[in-house]
Amino acid sequence: RRMLGRGSPALERSSSGGQTGEAKAMAQLSDSISVRGVSYTVRERVGPWWNVSLYHKKWTRQILKDVSFHIESGQIMGILGNSGSGKTTLLDAISGRLGHKDNFFGEVYVNGRQLKKEQFRDCFSYVPQSDTLLSFLTIQESLTYTALLTLQKRSNDFIKKKVDAVMAELSLSHIADKIIGSRIFVGISGGERRRVSIAAQLLQDPKIMLLDEPTTGLDCLTANQIVSLLSELAHRDRIVIMTIHQPRSELFRLFDKIAIMSFGELVFCGNPMEMITFFSNCGYSCPEQSNPFDFYVDLTSVDTRSKERELKTYSRVQVIVSAYKNSEIFSKVLAAIERTKCMKELPPIPLKNKDSPSAFYKLWILLRRTTRNFSRDKMGIIMRLLQNLLFGLFVAFFLLRLRSDLVKGAVQDRVGLIYQCVSAPPYTGMLNAVALFPPLRAISDQESKDGLYKNWQMLLAYIVHFLPFSVISVAIFSTFIYWTAGLYPDASRFGIFFAVVLASHVIGELLTLVILGVVQNPNIVQSGVVLLNSAGVIVGTGLVRTIEEMPTPFKILSYLTFQKYSSEVLTVNEFYGLNFTCGGANSSTAINAACIFSNGIQFIEKNFPGALSRFTIDFLILYAFLPGLAIVAILSFKVRERIIGR
Repeated sequence: RRMLGRGSPALERSSSGGQTGEAKAMAQLSDSISVRGVSYTVRERVGPWWNVSLYHKKWTRQILKDVSFHIESGQIMGILGNSGSGKTTLLDAISGRLGHKDNFFGEVYVNGRQLKKEQFRDCFSYVPQSDTLLSFLTIQESLTYTALLTLQKRSNDFIKKKVDAVMAELSLSHIADKIIGSRIFVGISGGERRRVSIAAQLLQDPKIMLLDEPTTGLDCLTANQIVSLLSELAHRDRIVIMTIHQPRSELFRLFDKIAIMSFGELVFCGNPMEMITFFSNCGYSCPEQSNPFDFYVDLTSVDTRSKERELKTYSRVQVIVSAYKNSEIFSKVLAAIERTKCMKELPPIPLKNKDSPSAFYKLWILLRRTTRNFSRDKMGIIMRLLQNLLFGLFVAFFLLRLRSDLVKGAVQDRVGLIYQCVSAPPYTGMLNAVALFPPLRAISDQESKDGLYKNWQMLLAYIVHFLPFSVISVAIFSTFIYWTAGLYPDASRFGIFFAVVLASHVIGELLTLVILGVVQNPNIVQSGVVLLNSAGVIVGTGLVRTIEEMPTPFKILSYLTFQKYSSEVLTVNEFYGLNFTCGGANSSTAINAACIFSNGIQFIEKNFPGALSRFTIDFLILYAFLPGLAIVAILSFKVRERIIGR
């Protein structure tokens, strides 16, 4: 068949089958992966949550069933199968990333040895289906920071040469200074992004590479280029295993081994020519001018559109599986596994080069990378610095100038301004975290799985990064609103006002980070923080209803809200020492019903009893929320790391 690439070197190497591989193994010790009898099950709920009777029932679903194969260095294996066939789960099983390991059975050997738990991430390089890259970095910067996180004990000159070599190997040198980009602004292409993801893994010189659907979302030409590149990488003494969905027929000749999966079972695993011969012997010859990938995947798929079709196609698949298990091809696989386990001189486990820096240095690199990435987001910087000011402009325009006349709203306007200064800064802090942190969280999830650092280290780097922006943003807002609106004209009181608004703003961002650690969807996080902030303002401030008049449970809850302490400090800071007038020089306070206070202390004592004596304590408690929430956020991301690692 012309389309099967007869005469190509790759196919000639493949068609010689086990003999070539055996000769190579005898001639020199090569790296190998042996998978023997791997099975995996999960317990799932029968129905959705709204169907109570079915939701409480569970059934056991078989994801992998008795999967065995053997592959050696210098080979690339493509795993084919329809969606849900178990391809990605098989990669997770090989790399030790499976959750619910109690339901995992079978053996995975690397060079004839079973790996310890901590050795998996140091042995395998894993490229996930989606690319997690920072949008505003160039390709060279992105790879350099990754290299610094893993190879710090090497010189800067060594790291530069390493990055240049990897970029050259993946044909990225000519676009090294291009911004990666995102869906919002143009950067590099999808194929180039995929090559950057692969390059990041190559920096540690892995001998075993696993890739989940590396051609997904790419056009046919780019997908062909990616597979050709991976084939070249494999033939440089590496093992490459990749899942692939609907590959072009031109890729057929590039694979040394092809595995086909259906409903968690390995229907076939062998070289391309063995596959053609095997299916022909089963009575299923690939028609001329047909894509053999499509033909064999369709042949081994189960049609679930009706019970009759499902039974018919499932029976056909089982016949093919049985034929494969009884074939000479499968016998060679089992023999290769046993031969590798019984070798007298086993090759060492091929661990990645990893010269990891100290935790403090990792934090420094992450801070530099985060700052470099966000410093190029002009609109993000402008909004971050000026969003509080935009809010202040609206409030100042609405209030114009505070007065001391009770009839003209001296108390009401000040209470309203304090209410806004307590409730709005946490909200703007939340907007910052929801907009900026999820991309960092996504990349930290991936890189923490690779063992580069811990999730909480990325979190801490982000916190250190946003603090200067918060200080500048709140300083601009406080300076404008304080002196424009005409709050108490005293420099020390302005300092207290600025400090309280800053604490509220930072608390809002930290609270959002806490929730982002355990809740994946940023929209849900945003809604949750808004509700928490609103509840805190209502219960804690005493500006909607005085705390003394609240039911006891709400009084107790008020002590858990930072808004209680910020509102009390701002109220004392503004009202202490104020004297009010009432309507004019000839008006009597007894006549005018609005004139119930002659000075600010009376207002404080009536609405916030004891706030004067608690002023310093309230301020200290407010600032105690900052390290408290930072610690809770770190714990939240430690929990996240454990959940992701399961």
